[in-house]
Amino acid sequence: MAKQQFKAESKRLLEMMINSIYSQREVFLRELISNASDAIDKIYYKALTDESLTFDQENYYIKVTPNKEKRTLTITDTGIGMTKEELENNLGVIAKSGSLAFKTENELKDGHDIIGQFGVGFYAAFMVADAVTVISKALGSEEAFKWQSEGAEGYTIEPHEKDTVGTEIILQIKENAEEESYDEFLEEYSLKTIIKKYSDFIRYPIKMDVSGQRPKEDSEDELESYVEEQTINSMVPIWRKNKSELTDEDYEKFYQEKHYGFDKPLKHIHISVDGTIRYQSILYIPENMPFDYYSKEYEKGLELYSNGVLIMNKSADLLPDYFSFVKGMVDSEDLSLNISREMLQHDRQLKLIAKNINKKIKNELQSLLKNDREKYETFYKAFGRQLKYGVYSDFGSNKEVLQDLLLFHSSKESKLVSLDEYVSRMPEDQKYIYYASGESIDRIEKLPQTELVSEKGYEILYFTEDIDEFAIKMLMNYKEKEFKSVSSGDLGIESDENEAQTETEQAENKDLFDFMKNILSSKVKDVRISKRLKSHPVCLTTEGDVTIEMEKILSAMPDNQNVKADKVLEINSNHEVFQSLKNAFEHDKEKVTLYTNLLYNQALLIEGLPIQDPVEFTNDMCKVMV
Repeated sequence: MAKQQFKAESKRLLEMMINSIYSQREVFLRELISNASDAIDKIYYKALTDESLTFDQENYYIKVTPNKEKRTLTITDTGIGMTKEELENNLGVIAKSGSLAFKTENELKDGHDIIGQFGVGFYAAFMVADAVTVISKALGSEEAFKWQSEGAEGYTIEPHEKDTVGTEIILQIKENAEEESYDEFLEEYSLKTIIKKYSDFIRYPIKMDVSGQRPKEDSEDELESYVEEQTINSMVPIWRKNKSELTDEDYEKFYQEKHYGFDKPLKHIHISVDGTIRYQSILYIPENMPFDYYSKEYEKGLELYSNGVLIMNKSADLLPDYFSFVKGMVDSEDLSLNISREMLQHDRQLKLIAKNINKKIKNELQSLLKNDREKYETFYKAFGRQLKYGVYSDFGSNKEVLQDLLLFHSSKESKLVSLDEYVSRMPEDQKYIYYASGESIDRIEKLPQTELVSEKGYEILYFTEDIDEFAIKMLMNYKEKEFKSVSSGDLGIESDENEAQTETEQAENKDLFDFMKNILSSKVKDVRISKRLKSHPVCLTTEGDVTIEMEKILSAMPDNQNVKADKVLEINSNHEVFQSLKNAFEHDKEKVTLYTNLLYNQALLIEGLPIQDPVEFTNDMCKVMV
C-alpha cells in the first residue's frame, strides 16, 4: 500500500505539535477521549432530525484498553465513525476539524456542544506513540477502513474488517528512553488517574477492564484474579445538577474528591449564569489556611473546564490575589481556546467570568458576616490578613471592595468589630476613628497614649498585626471619618481652654524643652507638654505618616532602608517628674541630662523599642538611686 504524504504545512505542524504545542504528554488521552465524545454527540444530533435513528444512551460509550505485552493502548468509541474520505480529510489534513464543520453545518443550539474545534488534538497521540492506527466504520456504511501513520513521514489508508459502527484508535506506545518513561500510559492506575483528572465529566461512560483479586468461593485463604469492566468517569458533574437536588454533604464530598483541602469548607457558592457568557461554577471558602499559603509554592486559581473537559488546573486570572484562598472550578462552553486547549486565545470571556465571581465571593462573605458571625470570624482568623493585604496592595485600588469585610479588636468589646459597627456607635462629638498599634491587646491597653481617648469614652481599635496600620493608611477614611492614631500629634479632642493652658505651659518652659531637645539631638523631633497623658509621666508620639509601629515593622524587613518615625517626647506637666525636671533645670543641669535620658529610654521601653545603650541606662538608674 503506497504511503500518502502529509501536505508540507501539515508536516511542519505535526512536528511542532509533537515537540512543543502541548505542555504535558498525558493530555493526549484527554484529546482522544474528547474526539470520541464528539463522535457520539454527532449521532445524537443526527437522531434529532432523522426519524430512522434512535439514540439510546446506554448503547454509547468510550473504552480504554492497555496491553502491556504488545505495548498498545486502544481507545474505542461507538460514535458516528469515519468514511475513507473523512479519514483522509480529518486525519490527512492537520488542523481541519470535522467536529467544527459538523457543528457549523448543523447549527447546534440545544445545550449539548461538540468539544473539538481545531482538528489537531488527535495528533497529540504521537507524543507517546511510535505509530497510530485508526480503524473506523461510518454510520450508514457497509465498509470500514484502516488509517495508519508513524508520524510526519505520511500515512496509509486501506479497507479493513469491522463489524460495528465507530472508531478504534490503537497507539503503539514508545519504548522507554534514558530520561523518558512511557510505561505509565500502559498502567491501569495511571490511566484511571488521567481520565479522572481531565475527562471525568465527559457525558458518556469511559470504560476500562480493571483487574483485581478476590477470595475463592471454596477457600477463604486463597485468592483468585479477575477482570471486570468498570466505568471510570463520573459523567454528570455536580455543577450541572439543580441546587435543589444537592445537599451540603454532596458539596463537601466534591471538595474532598477534588483535593481542594483537607478541612471541611466553611461555605460553598454554586453559580449558574446564562447570559452574555454562559458558565457554571462551584466555589469554596475553606475553614483553615493551607500550610503553604504564604509561601512561593502556593498557587492560587480555579480549575477551568470547557464543556466538562479540564483545560487548566489553576486559572489564576479567575481570582484576585485578595481572594486567593477560594477553591473550586469554572466550566464554560463559551471560552476561546488556543490550539492546544491549554490556554485561552484572549481573555475577554475570562475577565467577565472573573468579575462576576469576584462580586459573588464578596457578597457571600458579607452575608456570612451579617448572618453567621461565628462562622465569619472563623474564616477571618484564617484569612483576614489576606483581606488587609488586599486593601494595601495595588495602591489601595481594591479598598472599596474589601473595607466592609475587615474586623479589628476593640477597647469596648472583647471581640472583633467591623468598621461599620464602630462608626454606627460613635458619639456625635467624635471626629475620628481612633486606633492604637502594638504587639498584643494586653500591651496596647497599657499604652499611656490611650488615656485621654479612653477618658472621653471613645472606642479604640486595636491593631495587632503588622499589616493593619499600612492597610488603614491606604484606606485613609471610612464613611467620611478619618482614621487617627492615639499616638498622633493632634488627637482633635482637647478643649479650647485646655489648648490655651497647654500653649501657656509650653511657652513658660520653652528653655527647659529646648535644653532637653538638644540633649536628645537627632533622637526626637521635639519635646513638649503632653495633652493626652493623665497618670503616666512620659510617652512618645509621632508626626508624619510613619508611626513607631510602622518603623518597627520596616526595620525588621530584609531590605531595611532605615526608615524612621518623627518622634516627639511628651511630658506630663501634672506629674511629679515634671517638677523634678524644672527644679533640676534651675539648680543642676547635669541632673536634667540624667533625667532626660532616663525618660527617653523609659518611653522607648513602653513602645517596645530597643534601648541604644542598655549599660548607660542601668548606670543612669543607679545614679538616681544613689
